[in-house]
Amino acid sequence: MASGIIIKTEEQIEGIRRSGQLAGKTLDMLEGRIEAGVATKDIDQWVYEFTCDHGGYPATLDVKGFNKSCCTSINNVICHGIPDDTVLKDGDIINVDVTPVLDGYFGDTSRMFVIGETSEEALRLIEETKTCMCLGIDVVKPGNTIGDIGYAIQQHAESCGYSVVRELCGHGTGLEFWEAPQVPHYGKRNEGPPMVPNMVFTIEPMINAGRCECTTLSDGWTVVTVDGSLSAQWEHTVRVTETGVEILTA
Repeated sequence: MASGIIIKTEEQIEGIRRSGQLAGKTLDMLEGRIEAGVATKDIDQWVYEFTCDHGGYPATLDVKGFNKSCCTSINNVICHGIPDDTVLKDGDIINVDVTPVLDGYFGDTSRMFVIGETSEEALRLIEETKTCMCLGIDVVKPGNTIGDIGYAIQQHAESCGYSVVRELCGHGTGLEFWEAPQVPHYGKRNEGPPMVPNMVFTIEPMINAGRCECTTLSDGWTVVTVDGSLSAQWEHTVRVTETGVEILTA
């Protein structure tokens, strides 16, 4: 396509599907293991070992300046948190984002985890952010546009009193880590590239409890809310089918 969007072949779709399933299973592996007293570097090691044991390799290890196997974003960290000695404590919320490469194909997904007992505010933010992702996925079908996804997400987030991060977005993926198109999580109906069968991209809304503005820390990666408010994110990689959508990282 003229816009640089790669329409995948059936063979490529199958490869991306296998990598996506490995990504989902990696997050499943973490369920029950992420708890108070665990350091984010421990999560990173678990992701590395699980990915490699299943024939894959963490794509983020090849990203200059990051060099970890996953992203671990806690509380007011919007995304790209770098695993380190930070120890999780009761009440924290954390997003873990994984992107394995399997046989040359990329699968990208993230999930929220709750540490012990947390606030009702945090739980509601997590749940409504997941709803935002699901609403975005629900409008994926041939003939709709990328703007329809952002519109659905923005309308729900703002109806809940939340804000949508605008500096970061979803993206095409599968043959490369980041491909066209960009997939904003805000927007207007009937704008942006039209969806056609075998387009593959991520939907990964980043929703803040407070203001939408963000800033990047001195490490060059960690993105945080400017007002210190909580942020949540959920992500799936999806394929446009002939009639609707397939979640490749389910």
